[in-house]
Amino acid sequence: MMEEVKESRVVFPGDVVREIKSVKGLTILGPGLKRNESERDTLRVTRAGKLQFKPPNIYWVNHDQKRYIPKRGDLVVGVIVKKSGDSLKVDISSSEQASLSMLAFEGATKKQKPDVQLGDVIYGRLLNAHKEMEPELVCVDSYFKAGKLGPLSNDGFIISTSLSLVERLLDADCPILDALGKVFPYEIAIGMNGRIWINARTSKDILTVIRCFEAAEVHDDQVIVELCKQSK
Repeated sequence: MMEEVKESRVVFPGDVVREIKSVKGLTILGPGLKRNESERDTLRVTRAGKLQFKPPNIYWVNHDQKRYIPKRGDLVVGVIVKKSGDSLKVDISSSEQASLSMLAFEGATKKQKPDVQLGDVIYGRLLNAHKEMEPELVCVDSYFKAGKLGPLSNDGFIISTSLSLVERLLDADCPILDALGKVFPYEIAIGMNGRIWINARTSKDILTVIRCFEAAEVHDDQVIVELCKQSK
């Protein structure tokens, strides 16, 4: 089935849609789409959902996916569930646990390793993610610096959300995180695996953030912004 790209149109795997906008011949494809090699200037849908377009040239399929499928480069929030020598096993909400070397932290050596225990929460980047191999995590960037990666404070709280909400919160145009920041200071680590780590000065502030995210699952951005204003 051939259709022009229309925002929020429901599509199914195998559908073919025409590209209608590009910048200097460049079209940016997000999840759920790939180029149709058999026909020029068309896209093929790979998963069911709503076809989305963001000017000037970005397309993706918004899909309420339940199970996280690891992808290389994803930032994820994980929980350490096993220690064995210099290797850790981390639950990242996928079908298989990820491995994390004790040497994959900034400044770690064989003599000086990070103090991490079972149950600790880490923010890591997927170095490798192949369907036939165990996912591999690291807590450093390409310059071997931790940056925002590494162990997260045990004072924080973890919630699980839909993957679609994670994608929405990570959109640069989403006003929810800024609206919360105007009410009270807080820390947050958003994992592409549907887990979000939250920390704030008081338990009440943490619960406010959680309630806003729960509401965001069923309401649009402006409703959540108003809810944040009422929390002042």
